[in-house]
Amino acid sequence: MLNAIRWAVFALAALAMNFPLIVTLVTSFKSAREISTNPGLWINAPTLENYATVLTVSDRLNIFLYLANSFAVAAMGTLLAVALALPAAYAIVRGRFGEKTLLPLIVNLRAVPLVIFAIPIYMMFQFLGLLDTRFGLGLVMTIVNIPLVLIILVNAISDVPFEIDEAAMIDGVSRTGILFKIVGPVCRPAIVTSMIFGFITAWNEFLFGLMLTTSKAVPVTVGASFFFAASGGGVQWGVAAAVMMVGALPPMLLGLFMYRKISGTMMAGAVKG
Repeated sequence: MLNAIRWAVFALAALAMNFPLIVTLVTSFKSAREISTNPGLWINAPTLENYATVLTVSDRLNIFLYLANSFAVAAMGTLLAVALALPAAYAIVRGRFGEKTLLPLIVNLRAVPLVIFAIPIYMMFQFLGLLDTRFGLGLVMTIVNIPLVLIILVNAISDVPFEIDEAAMIDGVSRTGILFKIVGPVCRPAIVTSMIFGFITAWNEFLFGLMLTTSKAVPVTVGASFFFAASGGGVQWGVAAAVMMVGALPPMLLGLFMYRKISGTMMAGAVKG
């Protein structure tokens, strides 16, 4: 009986948290006429017309370009953030460099509304010719991701016993070798976790994508809004739902595929005896 109650509570919680996604998915398979007459979750006449509209490339709309832009920007913003944060985290933990000043300052930047940085970044990018480029937007996503990635890696490296470093140094391994050959592999679950969170954060970014791009580097979060307007005015709710599902699919699949990769302990098997 108690087990049944737990599963019932779990099912209700899962339904409540995923209800907006379910509604969006159902709406994406409805025609415009059915949406106006049948707002419920049941589909009388399922259709793929909305997805056909989204996946059709035209002079003004290209969902594949938007997806490619988002993937390139998210990949760059994630990999570069990890590449910069991993040595910084090691220096902070092992060398106590910036532990009391630099680390809190960087982490607290994540709590500041990003819109504060929008105008200065726009002016700098305009001067450097980085507007409407994947590289420029990727740099911004790197800055956005570094605080989160840094705090994850600092916590992970803090859990690695310093005796591992000492043993490696006795064997003549350099600091760089210790970081990339010993500490890095031990902290692999944390690195993977930070990459997943960083990729999803960069993929979902809208503000800077809207401000810093116009046509060539438009991410899917901004490009999706181009599909909403109907020819006669109003919103094409079916098309809007379809493009939102297409845009949300990559991070959803990433999270589902990598779920087991980020579970488990950080130090499993690192120290024995």
